[in-house]
This record gives sequence, structure tokens and C-alpha cells, in this order.
Amino acid sequence: MKALPTLLTLGLLLLSITVQGKVLNRCLLARTLQRFGLGGFKGISLANWICLAKSVSGYDTKAIKYNHEDRSTNYGIFQISSRYWCNDSKTPGSKNFCRVSCKALLKNNIKASVTCAKRIVKDPRGITTWEAWRKNCEHKNLFQYVQGCSL
Repeated sequence: MKALPTLLTLGLLLLSITVQGKVLNRCLLARTLQRFGLGGFKGISLANWICLAKSVSGYDTKAIKYNHEDRSTNYGIFQISSRYWCNDSKTPGSKNFCRVSCKALLKNNIKASVTCAKRIVKDPRGITTWEAWRKNCEHKNLFQYVQGCSL
């Protein structure tokens, strides 16, 4: 009868793994962003994007963080806000400038996140829209984020 608790524990462990989402490693993310045309887009290097993703989501495609100040939620690998960029059907006054469901930003295929990120950096503030980028990446040597990635 020891097998039953072991199988139950294993089943719960596997369930928790599938619910968490995909945490990409930095080189896989760098190659994916390059393939989607984000490297160099609007003059922003891949290293900046990798630093941003590490800072805001830990490279987790399913990251969700609620912002109590404005009652919005940030979604996905780039933590894109429901206040301005996506629609989650619960944020009061959402603008949805990317014309995308926030749920689409939580997929393991990050194409919707990249498309929205491109829209965001077309804004006059560019990548400085992300406070985490300003705090963690701006004016820093970011070479380590792409080092050894065979780009």
C-alpha cells in the first residue's frame, strides 16, 4: 500500500509542473526573440530584452502579477499591463492598445507577447515604459545576458 501515496505524490508533483508554465532559459529566449525580430528592433539589443524578461518574470511565460495601485494585472514573460496594453475583461478603463487578450500573453509560444512588446516600444517612452528595465537594465553592462548563446 506504500505505492498509493507515492503515486499520489507523483501525480500532484506532475500536476503542479504542468500548471506552472514554461520557464525559458536565457539562450533559448534570446534565439526566440531574434527569430521573432525583436533583437535590434527600435535600436534595442537582445541583451536588453533578456534583462527585462529576467527582471520582470524570471523568464516565465505564465507569470501573472497583480498591481494593487491601479487594479491592473501584468501578464507573461514581459509582464505586459492590462491597464494599457491587453484586455483581461476585469481591469477598469483598460485601453488594450495591443488589441490582444491578456490570456494570449501567457502562452508558451511568446509570439503575441513579442508583437505587443514591439507595439509598446513604438510608444515615445520606448523600453523605458518598463520600470523594471529602468531599475535593473538601464546603463548596465548586459553582455552576460547573451554570452554563450550562439546567436
